[in-house]
Amino acid sequence: MKGRWILMGMLLMVAVGTGALFGCAGVTEDDGFVALFDGKTLNGWIGDERLWSVEDGVILGSTEGVTIQRNTFLSTEKIYKDFVLKAKVKLRNHNSGIQFRSERKDDFVVVGYQADVATKTYFGMLYEEGKRGIMEYWKALSKEEQAAIHGASKAGEWNAYEIRCQGDHITMTLNGEPVLDLMDPDGAKEGVVALQLHQGEPMEVRFKEISIKEL
Repeated sequence: MKGRWILMGMLLMVAVGTGALFGCAGVTEDDGFVALFDGKTLNGWIGDERLWSVEDGVILGSTEGVTIQRNTFLSTEKIYKDFVLKAKVKLRNHNSGIQFRSERKDDFVVVGYQADVATKTYFGMLYEEGKRGIMEYWKALSKEEQAAIHGASKAGEWNAYEIRCQGDHITMTLNGEPVLDLMDPDGAKEGVVALQLHQGEPMEVRFKEISIKEL
């Protein structure tokens, strides 16, 4: 752990069970949030047009009928540093995620922090796409703690993520339940926001109500 990873493991278990927060109060739409998605177009976003569209007021990502060789992303044009990000996601199957403080590469590839979205095990985990992968804090959790985090998700339903980044400090809540409180001095301090489609089996994922408040 090298003294640099800070995760309130036992408190996390209690908080997931009770809905308590780590002193990080939620914020409302009246507190300076700006919509990243207008509900009609993908203006302000960069991605493979074969895979991303707007349907019924939500962003639809689908690999049905298209084989992808690597994970692909729809990313914001703008870079963000310190912020609170809110989004709702509904996963049909397989694996997805919400990238933040991430770096856009060629061919719609993005690397960096990811709030994981998955049908199994990892929903609610902080992952680092293309870098550290499964991070040390997660490996240090017991199976019961990992299961409690995943248990905050709702299979086949809309799930609300709130991600707060300020300096080295990152917190995440999933459906109002705290799932991460981490100090990570080695992580990126700015980058794009992005949405993931995972290689492998044909999949679909939807996103809506994406908004950000810069701190």
